[in-house]
Amino acid sequence: MLFRHLTHVRGASRNRIQRLIAEGAVVLNGQTVTRASLRVTAGDSLSIQLPERRPRSKPQPEALPLDILHEDDELLVVNKPAGQVSHPAFKNASGTLLNALLAHASGRWTPALVSRLDKGTSGLVLVAKRADVHASLQRLSQRNGVEKDYLAVVRGKPPARGTIDLALDRDPWDARRVTVRDRGGVPSVTKFERLSTALVGPRDVYSLVRCRLVTGRTHQIRVHLSSKGWPIVGDTVYGRAGELPGTRPLIGRQALHAWRIALVHPTTGAWLEVFAPIPADIHSLLQSTRPRS
Repeated sequence: MLFRHLTHVRGASRNRIQRLIAEGAVVLNGQTVTRASLRVTAGDSLSIQLPERRPRSKPQPEALPLDILHEDDELLVVNKPAGQVSHPAFKNASGTLLNALLAHASGRWTPALVSRLDKGTSGLVLVAKRADVHASLQRLSQRNGVEKDYLAVVRGKPPARGTIDLALDRDPWDARRVTVRDRGGVPSVTKFERLSTALVGPRDVYSLVRCRLVTGRTHQIRVHLSSKGWPIVGDTVYGRAGELPGTRPLIGRQALHAWRIALVHPTTGAWLEVFAPIPADIHSLLQSTRPRS
């Protein structure tokens, strides 16, 4: 019940509320609550003391490797490796892509990420060097003026091509997850094309799929593909762990790669198209399969 009434409070997850109960921060009718399962009835007085959240420190420049595939006076496109967080957060205050970009900028300009990738997703991130360029690129994205193509290795054999049009929203039971909603939710559309299909072991069928984001929601491709029965290999949140029974994991993260970005440059008006090389772990995964007859 506390979780339902604290959805407006930033960071009020079920796990955090359970920790606060264990710490004695919840009081029911004047008595400290010790069990999260305790039932509340009409007329009860329930209170919770939320600790003050410390303000986040300003991200600092860090001399980290940075794979820049395009750079000009207004923007750049970088190839983020899997395992790196895009932007500093509570549990990842350093070592992020933004920290590396701040070091690269050396105070001459302020990087602003136009797009972000999950920690386990590799590939292209679009970065603006000025606030007006950032705003222009955001407007362009909202008009579907930025083409974003991903490569994903999935379980199963999707149709040759198609469109997934399913509304998404945060999972009410776990704010870290996203789920498909029959009612409400945010409209979300992904177009896909199956590029190849392969057989791993005696029965497991895998496919290489190219996905294009029509909308850009959190975890969109991962949730859309999983909801259709084609979970991304290695995705431990929305699919199986990416391994076959009795074998080692085929890949240590979700096999999803932001492969291509294309747009009309907001300042020059020229067509800009950038491709990211397929990383070694996904390449190895593809090499471990054989064509299906």
